[in-house]
Formats: sequence, C-alpha cells, structure tokens
Amino acid sequence: MNSPVHQSHELGAFLKARRAELSPDQVGLPPAYRPRRVRGLRREEVAQLAMISTDYYTRLEQGRLAGASINVLDAIANALRLGDDQRTYLYKLTNKKITPRATPAERVRPQAQLLLDNLVNTPAMVLGRCLDVLAWNSLATALFIDFGQIPRRYRNFVRLLFLDSGVRGRYDDWPSMARICVAFLRTAVAEHPADPRLIEVVGDLSIHDPDFRSWWAERRVDYQTSGTKSLRHPVAGAFTLDWQLLHAAHDGQTIIAMTAPPGETRSHEALRFLTAWTDPPPASSIGQGVTGTAATQRS
Repeated sequence: MNSPVHQSHELGAFLKARRAELSPDQVGLPPAYRPRRVRGLRREEVAQLAMISTDYYTRLEQGRLAGASINVLDAIANALRLGDDQRTYLYKLTNKKITPRATPAERVRPQAQLLLDNLVNTPAMVLGRCLDVLAWNSLATALFIDFGQIPRRYRNFVRLLFLDSGVRGRYDDWPSMARICVAFLRTAVAEHPADPRLIEVVGDLSIHDPDFRSWWAERRVDYQTSGTKSLRHPVAGAFTLDWQLLHAAHDGQTIIAMTAPPGETRSHEALRFLTAWTDPPPASSIGQGVTGTAATQRS
C-alpha cells in the first residue's frame, strides 16, 4: 500500500503534469502579459478556474494539505479538463471512494414537442441546460439549419452560433447575440460546475474561437430572457423577429420562441414564406408535376 507521503508526492506530480498540458487560451483565460517561467497554466490560474484560493491549491499540490473535499476536487478536475479516468485517479490519490457519475441524457417531453409542432408560424426550439438543441419545429429548421442532420454532440446552439457560418450569418448584429449566449453559458456553469457536457462545450469553443475566449474571460452574467433581433435569410431576405424564453417547470429546459413584431408586415411575410417553404405538397399533387411546393423549392 502506498504511504500518505508517497500519495501526496504523486498527487502533486499529477496536478503539475495536467496543468502543464493546458494553455490559457484553451481554458478561456486572457493571454499573459508577463513571460511564463513554467509550461502550461500557473497555480493561480488553476485556482482561479476552480474558484478556490491560490494558497489552498498550492498547499494541496505541494502535499501540505491533509485532504480536500469532493466539491473542491471536482472543481479542480473541471479546471484541468480531466477525463473520467484521470478524475478517478485523482480521487484515488486523495483516498476518495467514489467515481464520477454520468450525467443522464436530457429528454424532451412529448407535450413539449407537440407544443413546438403546433406553433405553425413561430420558429421554436427546446434548449437544454447546456443550450443543446433538443427539439425544434419545421420553421426553426427553415430559419436556421436542419438540426436533424447535425450529430448530437455538435447540436448546441452556442456552438452553431460561433462555428457554423450559416447560423452565424443569420444575425445582422451577431456580436450582440453571441455575447448573450456566452452569458447564458456562464450562468449554466455556475449552476452545474461539474457537468461534463458544459465542460466539453466551453472547452471546444475556447479552442476554436478567439471571440468566445475573450468574452468568456470577461465573466459577464446577464440572463436576458427576451429581445428583438434583425435576421437575414438567404431565401426569405431581411426581417426582424422578437424572441422570448419560456422555462419548463421541472426539466431545467427552455423553449425559445420567435415571433414577428406587431405591425412589421415584412417580418410576417417572411415567416409566412418560410412556413410555405417547409410545408409538404398535398397528397393528391405528389407526382403530378406541381410547382412551387416546399419539396420543389428545396431541391
């Protein structure tokens, strides 16, 4: 059996090795303004990400701390982007007898999907706790992208907003909408700091988009629940939509619905056009060479 001294030494070496593998931009921190004496993250940066004091983390890494709680270990594991095996090893080094539990997959209630389908002239989606797109109606597909063709791992609204040129191009004022979504993610991380899906989404965006890295480092929290945005569709043209969030009582999920502002004739026309664009042809007309149907316009 390993002695406590050996385990403390191994814990320190393990933590040092893991932080040496990460750079500030990978975890959403701003670039350093002074030369680095060590490769990877500094101790104070790990402490900042884990929301613990630098002294506490230093004593843990140097073997001068008898033990740490599960919550602290989880926060450090999240900060260092540890995988499941690495997280389990961290627990073993600190004599913790539990392993990380998988987060259950989010499911959309049939009633929520029925609500979306009944919103015929309103683009609407169900977003999960990490802003994954869990369900949508046909008008949301026409407005943004065919969500059903996107692998589930990448079917995240914030990820699409930053990394998909089509979704990104829908918004005339893209930075404003993007910053709103970054603030949403920041709020979600505060509520579910150990959620592996959140860690994956934030880490992925931090690596691939410099705007996300910059705005994430600002730690802005502004949970906006409604607004008005100008959009530009490659087929329907330019128009304006109001948007609002509706919260499910028990699932931690959110429905985002988009409607044409009162009196905005151009916006109403655009939604009617997109609705017709997505409608299948009548059964009696299939195969009869009917033009102008959704099927022919989308081919």
